[in-house]
Amino acid sequence: MLPWKRVVRPLAALLLAAAAVTVPTATGAHAAGSPSSGWNDYTCKPSAAHPRPVVLVHGTFGNSVDNWLGLAPYLKHRDYCVFSLDYGQLDGVPFFHGLGPIERSAEQLDAFVDKVLAATGATKADLVGHSQGGMMPRYYLKFLGGADEVSALVGIAPSNHGTTLGGLTNLLPYFPGAGDLLNETTPALAQQVVGSDFLTRLNAGGDTVPGVRYTVLATRYDEVVTPYRSQYLSGPNVRNVLLQDLCPLDLSEHLAIGVLDRIAFHEVANALDPAHARPTTCASVFS
Repeated sequence: MLPWKRVVRPLAALLLAAAAVTVPTATGAHAAGSPSSGWNDYTCKPSAAHPRPVVLVHGTFGNSVDNWLGLAPYLKHRDYCVFSLDYGQLDGVPFFHGLGPIERSAEQLDAFVDKVLAATGATKADLVGHSQGGMMPRYYLKFLGGADEVSALVGIAPSNHGTTLGGLTNLLPYFPGAGDLLNETTPALAQQVVGSDFLTRLNAGGDTVPGVRYTVLATRYDEVVTPYRSQYLSGPNVRNVLLQDLCPLDLSEHLAIGVLDRIAFHEVANALDPAHARPTTCASVFS
């Protein structure tokens, strides 16, 4: 019989990883290199109505296609130039990204935004991210000069202050080595646990940087980034939105709010173009 520690440690890490999965069900059908329904078109030139390209930043275990099969066409239909990237890849792990060190992922985002701005001729971009993808860009904005290249950041269920995974992370001290195993194999998971060194550094001195508009979209039914209020930001130019305040009937959880919820999509469009925002209600699902 195997010693209990050799069994429990991997199980603890697996439990945390499984609870944090944000992979759309379409992953099996759409590889990260698949056609992207008209977005990632580097010949696209922003219009006067929408002068900034939109860069979509997937979540943990996501990729540049599957995470955006709903929102990217939604924005393209509204005449935005839309781009998405893959980041945080691990060697030998296809399709499931956002697992590598978040600092390195932010560097990848920095390079990708530079590429988009060069192609489109725009001076700034807007960022929309789901889960880790709503939090990671804040490192780019704060430490890598991103505030000079970004006008707005819209976080959909972002892990801004980490997650307790519904209290599961409180069990880590009872499984010796589980935290170290997470950090060694999937650094981004460990860095998103509430109280991590990474999050302490990211949030030290304030959540925001000058010159960027921030919007956070959260759902009270989020089972991954918990408690859901930990997603909210504090500071100037911040708007925190609870989806159920817009539509009490919306039951979206962590995955659905980023992948298929058109009520959330409508509010993303409002955040990108606040001068022409229209009220978001339950009827926005038909817009």
